[in-house]
Amino acid sequence: MDELDRKLNDAYSGRVVRKDLLHRIKKGTNVPSFVLEFLLAKYCASDDPDEIEAGIQAVFETLEKNYVRPDESNKAQSTVQQKGKHKFIDKVHVTYKEREKRHWAEMENFGSRRIAIPEKFYRDNDRLLEGGIWAEVIVGHSDIEDEDYAFYIEDLKPIQLSRFNLDEFLDGRKHFTRDEWLDVLMRSTGLEPGKMTSRLKMHYLARLFCFVEANYNFIELGPRGTGKSYAFSEFSPYSTLVSQASTPTLFFNNARRKVGLVGYWDIVAFDEVGRVKVKDKETIDILKSYMASGRFSRGVEVVANASLAFVGNIDYSIEQLVNSEQYDLFIPLPKEFDLAIMDRFFTFLPGWEIPKNISAYLTENYGFITDYLSEAFHLIAKQSRYDYVTKHCQFGPSIEGRDEMAVKRTIAAFLKLLHPAGEPSREELEDYMAYALEGRRRIKEQLNKRKHDDEYARINLSYIDTNENEIIVWCPESKDVTATQQPIRKRLPGSPEVKVDETPVGKKPSDQEEDSEELIVIGPAEEDEQKEDHYTIFYGDTGHSYESIFGRYLRDCKSVSIEDPYIRLPHQILNLVRFSELLVKFGNVRELNLIAGFDNDSQKAEVQEKFDMLHESLQQNGIEFQWTFSPVIHDRAVKLDNGWVIKIGRGLDIYQRPDNWFSVGSSDFELRPCLETTVDIFRS
Repeated sequence: MDELDRKLNDAYSGRVVRKDLLHRIKKGTNVPSFVLEFLLAKYCASDDPDEIEAGIQAVFETLEKNYVRPDESNKAQSTVQQKGKHKFIDKVHVTYKEREKRHWAEMENFGSRRIAIPEKFYRDNDRLLEGGIWAEVIVGHSDIEDEDYAFYIEDLKPIQLSRFNLDEFLDGRKHFTRDEWLDVLMRSTGLEPGKMTSRLKMHYLARLFCFVEANYNFIELGPRGTGKSYAFSEFSPYSTLVSQASTPTLFFNNARRKVGLVGYWDIVAFDEVGRVKVKDKETIDILKSYMASGRFSRGVEVVANASLAFVGNIDYSIEQLVNSEQYDLFIPLPKEFDLAIMDRFFTFLPGWEIPKNISAYLTENYGFITDYLSEAFHLIAKQSRYDYVTKHCQFGPSIEGRDEMAVKRTIAAFLKLLHPAGEPSREELEDYMAYALEGRRRIKEQLNKRKHDDEYARINLSYIDTNENEIIVWCPESKDVTATQQPIRKRLPGSPEVKVDETPVGKKPSDQEEDSEELIVIGPAEEDEQKEDHYTIFYGDTGHSYESIFGRYLRDCKSVSIEDPYIRLPHQILNLVRFSELLVKFGNVRELNLIAGFDNDSQKAEVQEKFDMLHESLQQNGIEFQWTFSPVIHDRAVKLDNGWVIKIGRGLDIYQRPDNWFSVGSSDFELRPCLETTVDIFRS
């Protein structure tokens, strides 16, 4: 342990954990970090090496015994049937079925959507009904023939701290300087501050603004692989990720008379915001109202505290975008996000300044147990530091409209994170003002480029320092860029025409047409463009057919190879048939190769019979189908002879089973809700 580790253990004994232990356990599992640290705190609350090693083994044994992999659902159900009951660690959803007038639980990896659950569990925890929660669940088996279910929940314990003392947390903070406390927070997120610049630490800290400031509107855009979604999916049980935006889901369900996600979570984060599907115009109107005031009306007046975070990828050069007269940094946002929504963002985190996730940045030192820190943030978010900011901060004349609230709320978030029990020095406060103004200016610059009048033209945001000097804050990527600082304005009717440089983004003016092939032109990606892609399909998502995932990559493909050990059950083989139908529709594929697995010889014989029938059918459509069985294959991938590889965490088995086969989505996969999985598309 270094000096900071010793101070942290002295001030917060039993509330911290070595973060390298999490890294050891995290690899190879998709369990959220706060769940793993819940187990680490249970078994590894010691600094004795032998006890830690024994604790790690206990964690592994617990995961082996109680955590169900998505492809082991059949085995898990069989275990419950044989033993009568069993404890699992899983994410639990509860759904009300109007036709049956009762609630059913679903465990995501256990694989059953019809688990009986006592009313007390969802009555005492509304989040079971809105997005689901991770929990320790004891599942029992019903042997009563007249019952219409096979499994029931006997006990359910959410994976969260049962007790938390905020005064203890605030008292402990007094033992650290500001910079030490900042390093503690960095280590608590799993990163080593000794390898970062001060600015990079501020960027990582900005990802936590939503956790301590209620109704905070945050956006981060940048390249893939920088951990944009991590904080919102793994750092806290009070945060949820979504990929669709509908009024009933987000805000208020008139049919059930229930508040949506904003009423049950501290943070609702939109992952891959460029892919967010807005299902109706009313959602945008309510979203604007909620982002502005934390309230909305939909038959009833609703007030909620959830912060909104929007994270997404920028696939273009930042230098090209800021130098472009036509495009701006908001290029990845959905077309439904108009200027009014963009103006409601409080800060824009420049994700392009954050390095890719690599092991070198991971810490081997102590940090807060994630669940403990998230409880502290949950309570701190209920406090207000806005009055303090108003009294101690003075800004320049360009701060107008929504600028003032956005900047003050960002500074308040800094104070809650770094000074939860005290006050900053004047120098520290000026650092926070400068960072807050930069994040807001980045938003205003994009608005000013998009709106060709002077509504957003006052972009030189500033603060007044202790010497009464006005300090203008700049965004480093655009400080000396004319296209961003002085964008072209529209011409008044009848005024002399001004020649506008209409050179496409990335293209240099040239009279020689033959040079054009070497120049780069960027713009919004075409729907059928073949490009590397990495995204998450969330539980309950629709719109993900095999054609939407694979279609664009099959155009110039003649041979397809599938590696999937779990094409063995009837519904999994039917998925293969659906995929084969897609190949027939495209007409250019001539060969389909499959490597599959099997549980036993009897199953292998059944699968072989079905593959023979598919082989005959595909042969009639001009496709040769060949398959082999492997007892050791584990990973899943679809490989195309044009160089593209599509890896899906669940293989082709990404769809939920319908509640009944006479419902919408039973035939059309694009309308069928999905299971949660990741999709990685790249060139081999």
